[in-house]
Amino acid sequence: MSDLALLIPITAIAIGPVSWIANNWLRAKHGYAPLDYRSRRRRGNAQDGGDLEAERKIMLLTNENDKLTGQVGRLEERIAVLERIATDPAERTAREIEALRDK
Repeated sequence: MSDLALLIPITAIAIGPVSWIANNWLRAKHGYAPLDYRSRRRRGNAQDGGDLEAERKIMLLTNENDKLTGQVGRLEERIAVLERIATDPAERTAREIEALRDK
């Protein structure tokens, strides 16, 4: 019973540092800067270069989003053409192809 009484305060004290280490490990694993023990108090304040880096990431993501949106639009147009070809009768498709050859 006395072992359990000693284990409870040790566990309670160890939870903070262990969670801080786990948090920093996950942040580093996913490409974020690790936090020092004082940064929790300054969470609302901007860190040095943080705003500039965040703006750069936003700009890159916006450009990538625009590019992907354009690709999706072009693919939708191509799918519409393929659907039209697949659902049209064979005679009409053949006539359109012959009309293009005659030009």
